[in-house]
Amino acid sequence: MSKACVIIATFHAHPGKLDAVRAAIEAVIPDVHAEAGCELYALHEDTEGHLVLIEKWTTRELWQEHLTLEPVKRSRASLEGLLESATEVVEMYAIPVGGSQQGEL
Repeated sequence: MSKACVIIATFHAHPGKLDAVRAAIEAVIPDVHAEAGCELYALHEDTEGHLVLIEKWTTRELWQEHLTLEPVKRSRASLEGLLESATEVVEMYAIPVGGSQQGEL
C-alpha cells in the first residue's frame, strides 16, 4: 500500500468571482469528507485572495479515485468560467522529522 499523500490545490478566481468559487467548493466538502481515505479536506484563503484546498488522503490510490467521483465532477462543472487559470495541484509525501504529531501533516 502506498503512503499517505498531501495535496495542495490553489484556485485563482476571476475578479468578482471569489464568492462563487468558494460556494462551489464548499458545496462538495461534506461529500468529500465522507469518501474513503479522506483524512483532511480543508479550505483556506491565502493572503493574495486565492482559495487553497489542503487535502490529506490515506493513499495515492484513494486520492486518484476521489478525482473520478461525483463530488469532483460537480465541483468542476460549478467552477466552469469562474477561474482565471487551471487549478494548481501539488502532490506531496511527508518526510517525518521530529515529533510524530508535529513532523508530519
